Amino acid sequence: MKILHTSDWHIGQLFYEYDRTYEHQQFLSWLVKTIKNEKTDVLLISGDVFDLSNPAAASIKLFYTFLNQAVKVNPDLQVVIIAGNHDSASRLESPKPLLESSNIHIVGLLDRNESGEIDYEKFIIPLKDTNGSTKIWCLAVPFLRMGDYPITNGSRGSYAEGVVLLYETLYHYAKEKMDAGQKMIAMGHLHALDATLSDHDKTERLIMGGVEYIPASAFHDDLKYVALGHIHKAQRIGGKEHIRYSGSPLPMSFSEQNYQHQVVVFELENGEMSNLRTLVIPLAVPLLRLPLKHQALKDVIFELDSLPQMNEKTEIAPYLEVRVLLNGPEPALRHKVEKAIEGKAVRLAKIDVRYPENKDNEHALNFVAPDHLNELKAIDVFSRVYQKQYNAAIPDELLKLFNEVENEVTHAGE
Repeated sequence: MKILHTSDWHIGQLFYEYDRTYEHQQFLSWLVKTIKNEKTDVLLISGDVFDLSNPAAASIKLFYTFLNQAVKVNPDLQVVIIAGNHDSASRLESPKPLLESSNIHIVGLLDRNESGEIDYEKFIIPLKDTNGSTKIWCLAVPFLRMGDYPITNGSRGSYAEGVVLLYETLYHYAKEKMDAGQKMIAMGHLHALDATLSDHDKTERLIMGGVEYIPASAFHDDLKYVALGHIHKAQRIGGKEHIRYSGSPLPMSFSEQNYQHQVVVFELENGEMSNLRTLVIPLAVPLLRLPLKHQALKDVIFELDSLPQMNEKTEIAPYLEVRVLLNGPEPALRHKVEKAIEGKAVRLAKIDVRYPENKDNEHALNFVAPDHLNELKAIDVFSRVYQKQYNAAIPDELLKLFNEVENEVTHAGE
């Protein structure tokens, strides 16, 4: 059986306030063709289908249009989808009864019976060959929130311990169902221990202070593949080929300018994983950083002037990050940049401003003892802050304006 692993689509996401519908359409169209060309038997989507828990109607339509097209090009395709932390588990599961008639399985909520015991049966998805015989059992575990896991008397009840225990219990539960020749794989949307983070991951992750790190040992050695989501950089975990993040299909930050996004394809043949490959996803909209290194504003404007003119297809125009080196405040910076790229074949996403490094600065802003606060004059504070920010003395013109304001405030009541 040939299996394709993908995750973290984030349909509906904005990239610096720009709509990414076109990019998602291009990716999903490519994925449909790939499913057909690769003769894929199973599609695993490891969470964060949507970027928001309450996605727009256009995002929902995009997702279900893809599912419809994927099943049309391969009527025997089996799809397993788990909810990520960005998804609404209940909303994602709502069409589940209808979709299961098309071999599309969605697992979002953790259900418990009247005794409060976890319904492990829900997490176990049988994957069948064209003859209808079960060949693989898939442990489809969605993103788990605090308390969404078993707690035993011997457990301290930490998040990581609870997730590890859930996978262990689920493995043994599924093991009892297995017949000779059948194998087991797993899915998860979690933060694996020692995972390498992208810049975008660093702004989103660590929400629980590190207690959410799940070790690779959580996944039993008998599992033939573990399809993970949540971290946007594709990678192996624990140095093991079969425990992987597929990564996000679209770039999430400008640090990914030269990074190739991918899906993972592999086969389970004679009970073992084989022919594991990564397929590079075509980039629909490039990322452009100008200049390559931060430069003075006049040099940046000169380089922006040389950009080509915009054609009719604005949706394929590169996202632009402008990199500027300043020696002091530049209130009209954005206006000057926007003026320089007016009519150009780019979309301004970000202006990254840098200032000269502040080395061995004797005027750097230091902590001041409370008793000495009254001894500081307003100009002293202003000078220190300016020096700290721009590594330069206050310009004469700005100093003159500051003194005028201070004088007005000081004598306002006279």
